[in-house]
Amino acid sequence: MPDPVAPPSTLQSLPTLLSQRERLNDTHVRFTVGPDWGQGRTLFGGLLSALSVVAMRDVCGQDWPLRALQTSFVGPVAPGAFEIQVILLRQGKHVRQVQALVRQNDAQGQSVVAGVLLAVFGNARESSLPLLTQVQRPAARSAQESMPLPFLPGLTPNFVQHVEFRLSEGSFPFTGADSWSDCTFVRVRESEGMDPELLSVILADVGATPALSRLKAPAPASSVSWSLELRPVPDADVSALWRTDKDTLAAGEGYVNDRTLLWTPDGRLAALGYQVQGVYA
Repeated sequence: MPDPVAPPSTLQSLPTLLSQRERLNDTHVRFTVGPDWGQGRTLFGGLLSALSVVAMRDVCGQDWPLRALQTSFVGPVAPGAFEIQVILLRQGKHVRQVQALVRQNDAQGQSVVAGVLLAVFGNARESSLPLLTQVQRPAARSAQESMPLPFLPGLTPNFVQHVEFRLSEGSFPFTGADSWSDCTFVRVRESEGMDPELLSVILADVGATPALSRLKAPAPASSVSWSLELRPVPDADVSALWRTDKDTLAAGEGYVNDRTLLWTPDGRLAALGYQVQGVYA
């Protein structure tokens, strides 16, 4: 089923969404998200993961950078209100382990778990290891030369209204292409004042699996689990175009395994992602 399209006057920018969150008690934070952030039957998974990180920081502290985030998408989260329950699992000298449960009431009014997340926050420390990072390869086309993806009501997910996509390499979904990879320039349209860490979580998940470009007709797909490893980039430009390089590493039996590299606008590695997705075709 296509997403129900929200009128432009009701679009909820990311800064507005964050400013409207409610701290219910020592462990619970409530968010209310409109249908303009929808992705099929659920809200956009990258947003849900990012909001869970916000809740973890609200409850457990803002001080240490996020190093790793594992998300299991248990069930759909409908537009509207939902709560994130935060549990501090362990606090050490340099590493903090935190769990978050995304909870929403079902049709019977019972609170059910729709997402389970584990985050690792790690303080920087002295190390004798030399610095090592990935080097960004040149893209086939620059951001200015790349093809923009328009928002097409009823065809593209609703959250695409909030994100600019420019395809440098690969093909758009459902075009019958023969590629298993793509390179895309991306940015959240209204991101002024946002934390680069939060943008890293969202932007690492905005693109569809490249496997969908091989299909010749639209078909549903959904994330099952997502593992994200972050390299802190606190000074990254949040308003410019970032870049994702996606590769489908394996596919079969209705599932695909993807790898994503996320780069800052100035070419630094910001995150590495690994995702299992179900493709219903």
